[in-house]
Amino acid sequence: MSNSRPLLVGITGGIGSGKSTVCKLFSLLGTPIYTADDRAKWLMSHDPALKEKILAAFGPESYLSSGELNRGYLAETVFSNPEKVASLNALVHPAVGKDFASWISQQNAPYLIKEAALLFETGAAKELDCVINVSSPLRVRMARVLLRDPQRTEEQVNQIIDQQLPDEEKNERADFSIKNTDNKLLLPQVIALHELLLRKADCD
Repeated sequence: MSNSRPLLVGITGGIGSGKSTVCKLFSLLGTPIYTADDRAKWLMSHDPALKEKILAAFGPESYLSSGELNRGYLAETVFSNPEKVASLNALVHPAVGKDFASWISQQNAPYLIKEAALLFETGAAKELDCVINVSSPLRVRMARVLLRDPQRTEEQVNQIIDQQLPDEEKNERADFSIKNTDNKLLLPQVIALHELLLRKADCD
């Protein structure tokens, strides 16, 4: 491989689209996966500099006495307010970017995958070589999320969907699209993309 670093591939998609399932399939093919949303949650509870910024912006109620993030408080006071969500993202995403760069330096594979719901919305897609959007009908996504997260209401899921780009726009911006619908098998699509990305990594 002639390039000095692995090919960086993003996987995105709206809530309930099936990003995690697609990433599991890529992982089974030997591809390292960086799950940005999970790392963001971890960093918000364990990165001292980030915690300090969140406390300053949203108050001491942002954390429990154990030091863990107070998700209930943030859900009520932040996630329902687009301006506050933008403020939180402005704190969290640089920390995730730094963490991702550190993770890349520890990997040894032709290409790496960064999974994130808001790759386009945050501008993180610009730092990647290509992006795959996992696409699924809205009604299917809603049903999946309500089944997976029984604590969420339909209204809460709609609030999250409203903060994400429409599927059609993500498909237009993405380099590749994976259709996650009842009549379209995932594995053949993933294998085809895996082989294409290996060729691309070898050529770059």
